[in-house]
Amino acid sequence: MRHWRRTRRADLDADFRAWALARQAHLRRSAYLLCRDWHLAEDLTQNTLAKLYAAWHRINRGDTRDAYARRVLYRTFVDETRRGYRREYPGDDLPEAAAPEIDSELRVTLLDAVALLPPRCRAVIVLRFWEDLSVEDTAAALGCTTGTVKSQTSRGLAALRRRLTVDDGAGFGALLATGPGMRPARTETGR
Repeated sequence: MRHWRRTRRADLDADFRAWALARQAHLRRSAYLLCRDWHLAEDLTQNTLAKLYAAWHRINRGDTRDAYARRVLYRTFVDETRRGYRREYPGDDLPEAAAPEIDSELRVTLLDAVALLPPRCRAVIVLRFWEDLSVEDTAAALGCTTGTVKSQTSRGLAALRRRLTVDDGAGFGALLATGPGMRPARTETGR
């Protein structure tokens, strides 16, 4: 019996390792979109992977792994932002500054605007438009109702539209134009 358990545990460990190596980069990019800090994104990813490893024997089926990982990542992010303090503090000796990333101005401006959204609203926007999840899947990932997802999406997009007006010259008019299922933008007369 012990040999069977050890073999099963070894199989689960190997399966988790393979899955984590394949999905770690995607989780890290999603975490970066949430917190806009690569170091915090690494921490969120590691916390997510640790929680997944602890529950791997329950979520070992292939169809639920990614959904469970998204749920853990976004809930961990929201929990971290609720704490109101940081667990780590910088020391007196700071390392050299990293080389700046090469990004287009449009991308940086959009990421800055998303970073200004409240954490829960930011999580909904990233899940809906970066992860391309449905309203129902987003609600399941965040553990809330579909109505909450819809209202947070509406508020988030409205805030982004206010920050990124068509007159800014950065080409956001096409980016934030109405798409399928979205209402056309109101004119100055309110119609």
